[in-house]
Amino acid sequence: QVQLVEAGGRLVQAGGSLRLSCAASGLTFSRYPMGWFRQALGKEREFVAAISRTDTKKSYTDSVKGRFAISRDNSKNTVYLQMNTLKPEEKAVYYCEAVVTTEAWLSDALYTRGDEYNYWGQGTQVTVSS
Repeated sequence: QVQLVEAGGRLVQAGGSLRLSCAASGLTFSRYPMGWFRQALGKEREFVAAISRTDTKKSYTDSVKGRFAISRDNSKNTVYLQMNTLKPEEKAVYYCEAVVTTEAWLSDALYTRGDEYNYWGQGTQVTVSS
């Protein structure tokens, strides 16, 4: 059973930094690409960042480029999201997600669409005060 458990969300002042982590279990972590999404209250879930299974490809939504960094440690079955210079409008629940498919395993593709992901965690709340 695949489980993704996010951690690291908390209240932070605007301009501050946070590092989110996501511990994965129930899968061979190094085989699959991972992503971070977020959902603010009353809004749709949106893509934030993605990383390929080999850590050779990364993608970010335009609004976070240069401020956020996604990384993974396959020896620890963990993916991270370093968030710097946070803005109040980035208050949201942040979700770690995985594409656990044979196609994803056999390729080194990068996935940026929410409907491509088939597992996600319970989310971690990030609140940015102004």
